[in-house]
Amino acid sequence: MGCKAVKYELVAGFETHIELSTDTKIFCSCSTEFGGEPNSHCCPVCIGLPGTLPVLNKKVVEYGIKAGLATNGRIANVSKMDRKNYCYPDLSKAYQISQLYEPLSIGGYIQLSNGRKIRLHHIHIEEDAGKLIHNHGDTYVDYNRGGVPLIEIVSEPDIRSIDEAREYVERLQQVMRYIGISDCRMQEGSMRCDVNISVRPVGSEKLGTRTEIKNMNSITFITKAMEYEFERQVDLIESGGKVIQETLRYDDVSNTTSSMRSKEDAHDYRYFRDPDLVTIRVTDEEIEEIRSSLPELPQHKFERYVNELDIPEADAAQLTKYRSISEYFDKAVEGLKKPKTASNFIIGQIFRTLRTEEDKESFDIKTAPEHLGELCRLIEQGKVQNSLAKTVLDKMLDSGKPCTEYISEEDMAGLDDGLVEKLCREAIEKNPKAVEQYKAGKEKAIMACMGYVMKNSKGKANASEVLAKIKELIG
Repeated sequence: MGCKAVKYELVAGFETHIELSTDTKIFCSCSTEFGGEPNSHCCPVCIGLPGTLPVLNKKVVEYGIKAGLATNGRIANVSKMDRKNYCYPDLSKAYQISQLYEPLSIGGYIQLSNGRKIRLHHIHIEEDAGKLIHNHGDTYVDYNRGGVPLIEIVSEPDIRSIDEAREYVERLQQVMRYIGISDCRMQEGSMRCDVNISVRPVGSEKLGTRTEIKNMNSITFITKAMEYEFERQVDLIESGGKVIQETLRYDDVSNTTSSMRSKEDAHDYRYFRDPDLVTIRVTDEEIEEIRSSLPELPQHKFERYVNELDIPEADAAQLTKYRSISEYFDKAVEGLKKPKTASNFIIGQIFRTLRTEEDKESFDIKTAPEHLGELCRLIEQGKVQNSLAKTVLDKMLDSGKPCTEYISEEDMAGLDDGLVEKLCREAIEKNPKAVEQYKAGKEKAIMACMGYVMKNSKGKANASEVLAKIKELIG
């Protein structure tokens, strides 16, 4: 009697560090600007010289509250800062100021497109460490990043697939960008993930032994590392071995994970309340004031576009990916009966002029949304046909001028029915082969006649009316 193969499922949770876009660091007035000469954005406070005292940046607390509210968390009226003690070269004072016992936001969730909610355990604020630079066997320390404010978003182990992991990170990144607290540029380290991953037999409720993959700063690498680690753990279990709880690093060149330290080597951080910082107290009124300052969140926008504006889901996803695009679209469709016309122009013509994701994110184009709305309104009124509108939009995108600069009264006058019929008869006469193919059942053949009419009417003819008239004349 053969053994039935055991199927395993992935169980993952994330600890996501996000650098906040404040002008100054969390406990001093040094700049948080990315880059700069090494150790040029430092002072006695952020490098931890004896006798210095930290002062908490109020904006960091506000941004942390925004993050908690945007992820459906409960904001604590009272929270405190703790010292996390460990000795490493990138942490000059040998402790990091963080939150463990009383974090700023408790609970919350990120909802995925499949309807599942990835629960959050909490969000806390803390300071970033410096950066070690390894060069030809030497190690240098740049403390510019030390003291840059972070939030750490800790999820529950609710993720069940690589696709869910990818979407969770993308949605988290999208929400934080929407509320304006971080640029979340993973390539610059302003969003980094520690991935906790384990496996268990399908149907089991017991969690397996987890490993933690540290400091992932690319969604592509996160998915590759998780795929490798899932397969490694399954192979280990099926060969009779046991998964060891350990911290891993991912090597993108070999596409493998390797051990940094085991559970036995794990630090005892000896957390205790930071004696130099006061208790953070936030009233319900202050929380509600911050809530009222939040923009419409991407999930709500997506649902509104689909349900109220009749935008297809795939298009709504593109329009809501970045806040700048959705705000442009919202202004462009004011007063329009068919918002999809503006959507088509943005996703089609305008996106083609934007080469990179960074270009889409900034959405810095010359044409004002009101001018795009004006062009769409002329289409709705039947004064301008789509073919002419596309040509006009190209000119608008180059110059930044309104459509009225390129459309004359004659263009908007349209064609009388007699001229349309005349052009349709000419089209049938000059395209006998296409007519025969259409009569034989090849529907698309009629487009040759359509093209003739639209070209010779200089785009003024109404396409649907032309199609109907050609079909009527062919009989």
